[in-house]
Amino acid sequence: MAPLEPWEKVFVDADAFGEDKHSSLACTDCHSGEDTLDKEAAHQDMVSDPSAGGGQCTACHSDVTNTFNTSLHATQEGYWTAINARSTPEDHPALEEMFGNHCASCHTTCGDCHVSQPNSVGGGLIEGHVFNQTPSMTRNCTACHGSRVGNEYLGKHEDIKADVHFRQGRMNCVDCHSGAEMHGDYTTPAGELPAHRYDGAQLPNCRDCHPTVVGGEDGVQMHQMHSENLACQTCHSVSYTSCDGCHVAVSEETGNPFFRTEGTYLNFLIGRNPLQNEERPYDYVTVRHIPVAPSSYEYYGDNLLSNFDSLPTWAYATPHNIQLNTPQNESCEACHGNPELFLTEDKVEESERAANQDVIVFSPPPGVGDMGSLADLTLPVTHKTYSDECLVCHMSGVENVPVPPADHADYTNEDCGNCHKLP
Repeated sequence: MAPLEPWEKVFVDADAFGEDKHSSLACTDCHSGEDTLDKEAAHQDMVSDPSAGGGQCTACHSDVTNTFNTSLHATQEGYWTAINARSTPEDHPALEEMFGNHCASCHTTCGDCHVSQPNSVGGGLIEGHVFNQTPSMTRNCTACHGSRVGNEYLGKHEDIKADVHFRQGRMNCVDCHSGAEMHGDYTTPAGELPAHRYDGAQLPNCRDCHPTVVGGEDGVQMHQMHSENLACQTCHSVSYTSCDGCHVAVSEETGNPFFRTEGTYLNFLIGRNPLQNEERPYDYVTVRHIPVAPSSYEYYGDNLLSNFDSLPTWAYATPHNIQLNTPQNESCEACHGNPELFLTEDKVEESERAANQDVIVFSPPPGVGDMGSLADLTLPVTHKTYSDECLVCHMSGVENVPVPPADHADYTNEDCGNCHKLP
């Protein structure tokens, strides 16, 4: 987005702001400084962002600031969760210096969403200092979340349609992402604050608006077969952004920190779920390559990510480009027997394969022709009492029951239930 002119950043619209409840406060109540016509004296000890750390907002909005100060938006805990996992404590001082130079300015304050544009796009008042209860999707939300979420959702990639929720529903970010979520009013099931954005309950959850999809209650056969073991995006997303090899440094000429990535590209890949739990029980999810590399922070020291392989570089992803009809849901054959859609080992750089063992799909789902007809996959009604005991009979061939093919050797009872359903 185009930066604001210098005067636009600081212009206070007296008429518009006069209608705002906050206009009852004097400028110095929030910004400090001196109430004088002398410019230099007026700006002495002025606070440019009085909402930082809750700041002046706490006086009237403590119900929000009490949770926001520990939210992922404010703390960026998700970054530290990943950095800590890939590093060792003795390297943290160097990483903290790196984080302060390249990452810390990305965290948000109340004003970054409700009064001004984020610093990442140059800052500046949005509507002459008017406080907006609902942030602007383009000047606040996608100002920070633009390179992936914004471009995908708004359809800015060539030949790829905008997300159906925007294209047809004209939905804004806040139609799915509630204020409570943005303000950090949530905890994990264990009662702890979330360690990253995929920790705890799914917020939002597609099923909140599409409840009949679960179990195929809407009559869609693919939902009957897969709604419980596939994340919605695996069938309803299209190509999205992945990045490679981000490296950070400080310019010798200007002294300014900068970053550079080795490549940014569009792809669509399905991997095994590296975050499988009660909240995200799926066997398969969409994954995207994140730009971290073992040498990403080498400007600040050698081998700062000595435990690099502790996390995958192909990460759980929730692309914001949902479509009703996609190439992979045209038919069963579009996905089954099509290894191109899956993160197979040959698609992972050899140096990253150890890190991605929990994500790589070593045996893509076989083609429909190899499985027989859908009718052949349906279990007899009498199997209702054997739902978790498939391998007891079928791996041993007891009483002449069918024995699975060789490529099923590593399958578990849960794997059997992905294809073989009760009628």
